[in-house]
Amino acid sequence: MFTGLVQGLGTVAAVEPTDDGVRLAIATPLGRELAPGDSIAVNGVCLTAVDPSNGTFAADVMNETLRRSSLAEIGPGSEVNLELALRADARLGGHIMQGHVDGLGTISAIEQDGFARIVTITAGPELLRYVVEKGSIAIDGVSLTVSSVDDESLSVSLIPETLERTILGAAEVGKPVNLEVDVLAKYVEKLVGAHR
Repeated sequence: MFTGLVQGLGTVAAVEPTDDGVRLAIATPLGRELAPGDSIAVNGVCLTAVDPSNGTFAADVMNETLRRSSLAEIGPGSEVNLELALRADARLGGHIMQGHVDGLGTISAIEQDGFARIVTITAGPELLRYVVEKGSIAIDGVSLTVSSVDDESLSVSLIPETLERTILGAAEVGKPVNLEVDVLAKYVEKLVGAHR
């Protein structure tokens, strides 16, 4: 489980294609906190650390994950958001996240609003049905509050801290982003549907 509070940035050192997917090598100081088999969120995708060392770790990314996430787009030199799995004794500061990307969105507009930056993301109706104004959403693994939503897109307002500490600070129009909707909304839909 994750919270969407990014703990550090990593840099993709290598992408090694295989018949079954790719193996990513990521350089990060967080590598020293990982043991083999630990979960780590990379741009919001829960991966398993392989061969962690003082400054790097590797992760195998299967084809299913490449089809459903923006990890298929990254290459050597790409920066990624990283979050270690939540410990049971830690404070839950963002929102409950699984690291299971629900789908992709595309940044369609960026505008300044005082010290904040409003980012608008287009997404399909299969995702937007779970998004509500002032609700939570994860974008590339960052827990954010939805500032507005309509039938085609959602918007979030990013504070300077988020812009500085995550890859969203360098986001550009046209960039694909990983979206994880609030898992509680999906459970509510299923429970309500079962009683119709």
